[in-house]
Amino acid sequence: MYLLIFDLDGTLVDSKQDLIDSVNATLGYMNRAPLAGPTVARYVGRGALALIKSAMGESTAASDIEKAHGFFIEYYGEHMLDKTTLYEGVRESLDVLKDSGHTLAVLTNKPVRFSQRMMERLGLGKHFIRIYGGNSFEPKKKPDPIGIHALLSETGLAKERTIMVGDSSVDIRTARNAAVRACGVTWGFQPETFVEEPPDFTVDHLRQLHERILAEGR
Repeated sequence: MYLLIFDLDGTLVDSKQDLIDSVNATLGYMNRAPLAGPTVARYVGRGALALIKSAMGESTAASDIEKAHGFFIEYYGEHMLDKTTLYEGVRESLDVLKDSGHTLAVLTNKPVRFSQRMMERLGLGKHFIRIYGGNSFEPKKKPDPIGIHALLSETGLAKERTIMVGDSSVDIRTARNAAVRACGVTWGFQPETFVEEPPDFTVDHLRQLHERILAEGR
């Protein structure tokens, strides 16, 4: 049996447009000009507060960051499923992995209540033994390995049978920090960051991951 730990945004769900729209709504609220979509996408992955800090600019006053962050959390909570969908093949591959007896979990830097609600509303909540978010182990977030360590402790599974699956260098670094394998997905928000943090292997479709896992498990 494997423990497969999935990032959320850019890995299981295409949430890019809802994040872009929410960031730009926040900037409008703060009387700032909107940002181009690819710019916002590059900021995703380190949690909501880091996203807003990047969008507002690192030199922005702490009080303005706090105000913008509060607006973003409220706005995104209302709009996070306006356009967000599962990537092609995600549901089918997760079905195969779960039905084959493997243990699935989510480890994301998105706030945990949003992550859990998103998976429930997209019909995947029961696939995962845990859905850990960016505030599950506050103040620690990926690439800190605390989430992977917690899952290893809870499941009793070996590091050698554990794979972190994600779309950015943050996910790969998290795996490295926990001494587990890393799978990079090429369809996400930041696969170009694999140059700085190469995964152990990459997949172009989640089907390739479940095929590999089933082959290794024989």
